[in-house]
Amino acid sequence: MAADLNAVYTLLQKALSPEDSMRKSAEANLTALESLPGFCSCLLEIIATRDLDDQSDARWLASVYFKNSINRYWRHRRDAPGIPYAEKPYLRTKLLGLIREENQKVAVQLAVLIAKIARIDYPREWQDLFPNLLQNLQSSDVLTTLRVYMVLYQILKELSTMRLAAHQQNFHTITSQLFDFTWQHWCADTQAIVNEFSAFLSSSDRFVSSTQTLPMILERWLLCVKVLGRMLVFGFPSDLNSVQEVPPVKQVCPAILQTIKSFLQYRAAFPGTHQLHSFMEKALLKLMKVLVTVQNHHPFSFSSELVLPPVLNFACDQITEQKWDTDLFEPFLMRCMHCVQQVLQCKAYRPSKTGRVLGEISLTRDETKAKLARQAEQLLSSLLDKKRVLLLCETLLRRYLVYTSKDLEDWAQDPEAFHHEQSLVQYHDKLRPCAEALYIGLFENHREVLTLYVVEVLQQVSQDCPPPEPDAIVQLSPALLTKEAVYAGIGLAYYDLHDYIDFKLWYEGALVKELRNLHPNNRLLRRRIAWLVGQWVSKIDKDLRRPIYVSLLRLLGDGDLAVQLAACHSLQTLIDDVHFYEEEFVEFVSPCLELLFVFMKNAQELDSKLQVFSLVTLIIERLGEKVVPCTEKIMIFLPQVWQSSEGQSLLKIQVVLALQRLVAALGSQSPCCYTLLVPILQHVTDVNQPDELNILEDGLQLWSTTLRHAPVMISELLVFFPHLVSALERSIDHLEVSMGIVESYVLLGGAEFLSRHGAGVASIFKMVIGHVKEKGTIRALSVLDTLIQCFPVDAPPLLEETLQSLFVIVINGRDESDAVRAMAGAILARVLVQNSNFFAHLSEQPSLSLKLQQSGVSLSASPVVLFFDSWLEKVDSLTTASKRKVCGLALCIWLTSREPLILDRLEQILGVCTSILEDEKSGVATGSGDYNWQNTEDGSESFRKQQIINSDPVNNLSLAPLLKEQLRTCASLHGEAAFNVALSRLHPRLITQLQQL
Repeated sequence: MAADLNAVYTLLQKALSPEDSMRKSAEANLTALESLPGFCSCLLEIIATRDLDDQSDARWLASVYFKNSINRYWRHRRDAPGIPYAEKPYLRTKLLGLIREENQKVAVQLAVLIAKIARIDYPREWQDLFPNLLQNLQSSDVLTTLRVYMVLYQILKELSTMRLAAHQQNFHTITSQLFDFTWQHWCADTQAIVNEFSAFLSSSDRFVSSTQTLPMILERWLLCVKVLGRMLVFGFPSDLNSVQEVPPVKQVCPAILQTIKSFLQYRAAFPGTHQLHSFMEKALLKLMKVLVTVQNHHPFSFSSELVLPPVLNFACDQITEQKWDTDLFEPFLMRCMHCVQQVLQCKAYRPSKTGRVLGEISLTRDETKAKLARQAEQLLSSLLDKKRVLLLCETLLRRYLVYTSKDLEDWAQDPEAFHHEQSLVQYHDKLRPCAEALYIGLFENHREVLTLYVVEVLQQVSQDCPPPEPDAIVQLSPALLTKEAVYAGIGLAYYDLHDYIDFKLWYEGALVKELRNLHPNNRLLRRRIAWLVGQWVSKIDKDLRRPIYVSLLRLLGDGDLAVQLAACHSLQTLIDDVHFYEEEFVEFVSPCLELLFVFMKNAQELDSKLQVFSLVTLIIERLGEKVVPCTEKIMIFLPQVWQSSEGQSLLKIQVVLALQRLVAALGSQSPCCYTLLVPILQHVTDVNQPDELNILEDGLQLWSTTLRHAPVMISELLVFFPHLVSALERSIDHLEVSMGIVESYVLLGGAEFLSRHGAGVASIFKMVIGHVKEKGTIRALSVLDTLIQCFPVDAPPLLEETLQSLFVIVINGRDESDAVRAMAGAILARVLVQNSNFFAHLSEQPSLSLKLQQSGVSLSASPVVLFFDSWLEKVDSLTTASKRKVCGLALCIWLTSREPLILDRLEQILGVCTSILEDEKSGVATGSGDYNWQNTEDGSESFRKQQIINSDPVNNLSLAPLLKEQLRTCASLHGEAAFNVALSRLHPRLITQLQQL
């Protein structure tokens, strides 16, 4: 054992070596040892050896390897023997004995690995875990209790993520054992900390602690808060579901709020550089987070008179009474805003409209929830009365939505980054977005109060800061900043203000004037108005769109990139709107694209380039063929972007999308862009290029669009068909578009394509048929049918193996649907009709019989008889008249077979044929075309498809005369007597139908 211990310790030391070869060799040896019995025990002995403090990194690394071994080998799996059961009790007991670890890094790792074992073993294998921890919590040693709370927090963190009912019940049991003690401990520590802070403030030297254990007590207190939070949230059934009060909520939340108020005072007293100042901030954020989380999980208990009023009043006061000339604690303000917003949007506080059933004495669960909701709603109405709501709204508009000097400085330094941060940052990351979210929440719940108020504020700020003259110098005054903030508020609440503000009147009377002033300081309003247009797009009628297009194009040429990006966003919104009409925008297409191309050259941020390119792509898509006159400009611009997009997959994708839309718009004129298009296609469809995972799907879509609109096949497009084979060999995720590409090559490339890439086509169908789900199989069969229809002589020999698979699908397709089996049979029927010699060759191949036997088919008859027997049952699943006709023709041809069993199937064959003839006579067709995923076909390909349909020899054959002739041949082959006996067995109605037809 000692030798093993030394060997493992030596490996750990080498694994910490800065020398690569030594470190990698040691890591490999340690990995090899992980699965061996006793390895974890060796690691635990190393961790437990206190005289290794000078090698604390080795002890830490041992704890890391121990944790990794828990993840991989604690559970026994088939592919891994796992840690022996006999070793586990020793490890668990030893770990609990190491709780009082002095090294912080090692202690954290020990806490995590104890939690991981607890997740697996508690409660069945580790019943004494929590009694042992509770016993250690009663120790007077501060370090011991600190480490216990660290372990306890990690365990609760693990167990709280387990969602089965039994696991949740275990968590409730743990909470019942630990909650009271933890709560009392936290209260005692809180009082001790408050006393210590008071002593600090009264002392002449505020930088000296009266006790050396204070840092550990503070850390223990913070862990205790986290443990209490976990137990409060997950240790009791949510009252939203149980409709049962959670008493600790009324006990804990008021105390937490009181602690927050005390700590805020202490934070103000300690200077920002003081070590306790950072602790105060961390503690305040954690305490506020607990309140918000508890309200989310136990809203009804939180709505008690003891909890909701003081918490909501405190949060609102923090927002409205904040003094901006002092140190602003933004993260805490954001938590307060989040608290108010969450209460405002809490669905539990909105009573349902259900009533009571007459005669019932006890309340149902829904009625109890409705009662509690009404009580909470009444309480909220008194807390958030009109006066407070207006105060909150005013504070948000005039203070938190106003740009600060720091915002303006950031804007001046980097307009692009500023714009994207303002647009994309989440509400919980920055103070301003958080204020915007609260503002929207206020409007959603108090629109009747706030709409008129905001309209009044708009009138007031318009008077305080009237639109400047075009050449006037604009000062960055508080009035201008407030006006911009009010405009932002109107944009955020556009849905509620639609009926209170006449946007057309406002735009023509004030906004357009403000846009004409190009002074640098007025960029605030220019950017905000550009954004505002995008928000109010639903209120911009047809008469107003043209002047707005003019204004936005002018802003696209603005010298400020943030203004340009805002204009770009609003243009995208207007063009993507349901009320956008191409005719209105045609005159602006060329200047708009020119401005966007110039802007693209100046932009530095990837987000800016993506935004501009997204708008270019949208213009091409929405304008369609009307964008053709601008093709030359686009083709000058696209190569420049493609060359500069190296290493930027998202930008490459945008170029590919733009090309795809352009090709669709150009239609048969698309070869004019092949100089750029073909090299890009070769790159994006190559599975060996670095960006394959990101761009292949869009590349295949571009490929498909190019082929669909190509007037003729060119050698450059033929060259890289093998890329499609490679893509499908790697993954069949893109099967739909890939099958479309194959079909386009068949229709466009003709015999040259088949001669050059026949083997590749055969390998694709071999990969797909029988190996994908029904939808993919039907799509592939549709393309296969087109291929055989186009090349009835050349295609079947190439596809022999696939056609044999179709025999198996039809005869023994237990895992295939009736539709798949019927369609597979229709393809074989087409081979029989158009290339009967090959069909005979195919059906007589020994490999076909072997494949059928391997699939479990008993060869009681020839493959052809088995095929027709199985297929005749599925013919009714065919949904198109053309395929049903192919079916009838194939059956007619089979009638001339010398197979003696044919007469036994005569009634079934004639029944199908008469059904098809009846449909032809009455003009009934169950479908007009084959199954197709892409219902919208346009351009040259639709014409080529129609040509194939028109030239189909099946359309030129008449079934009735052929059937009559084939029946005569059948009679002569099998003898009139036998044939008449077979006819005599037919149902009289069937004979009558035949005679009539």
